[in-house]
Amino acid sequence: MEISAHIDALERDGALLADAAEAAGLRAAVPGCPGWQVRDLVRHQAYVHDWAARHVRDRSPELIDDGITESDILARGPADADLVAAYRDGHAALVAALRDADQDLECATFMPAPSPLAFWARRQAHETAIHRFDAQCAGPDGPPPPDSAFDPAFATDGLDELIMGFAARRRYRLADDGGVERSLTVRARDADGRWHVRLTDAGTAVSRLDSRDDPAADCALDGPAAGLYAFLWNRSDAAGAGLAISGAPEILARWNTCVRIRW
Repeated sequence: MEISAHIDALERDGALLADAAEAAGLRAAVPGCPGWQVRDLVRHQAYVHDWAARHVRDRSPELIDDGITESDILARGPADADLVAAYRDGHAALVAALRDADQDLECATFMPAPSPLAFWARRQAHETAIHRFDAQCAGPDGPPPPDSAFDPAFATDGLDELIMGFAARRRYRLADDGGVERSLTVRARDADGRWHVRLTDAGTAVSRLDSRDDPAADCALDGPAAGLYAFLWNRSDAAGAGLAISGAPEILARWNTCVRIRW
């Protein structure tokens, strides 16, 4: 996806998150974030949007560390009556910062990307899309089907970021398996996206696959890109996501516990 497409997605999903938060009510529980109410989700996302915007706007050469915890974030900020409006303002400021940034922007990032601007546009697009889905799941109608919540091309891009970016940074302890390597293949049925993940004591080895590649794997996960996106982000079970699992499903339980994004 192009930078402009990521920014457009961020703008759209950020607005939908606010709409869903208002529809659900700030005290509604968020199924995808156990222990959170919608108010916590909005406060979290408002902070992340501001944090990302500061990197871009200030051209920060190092990742910004405010020295605060998630609990601090959820305890501060505007009163509930003003919360969604403040969130909307911060979201608009992030979109503007990204749209106004120079293509040759230099600032800190935390995963490989073609450029810092490409990194922050993509990361914030998917951060916001997942939390928009969280807010919708908290609403009175319950969780929407993943295939109606995410475009296949966007979901495939998000899967690539999750597997090739986040998963590649994780470290595993395989003592329960006697140090035996485990592997997972992920295949999108409706998009051009296939990946292979190897879990080892040394870390995670990830690769993209083309249509000719068919490496052996302990577990294979097949389904629509949107369903895979929701499932691997721990936002849906396999049945609700329309997925087929073959091989050793316990490997997916390891994914759910190890490849879990905290922020």
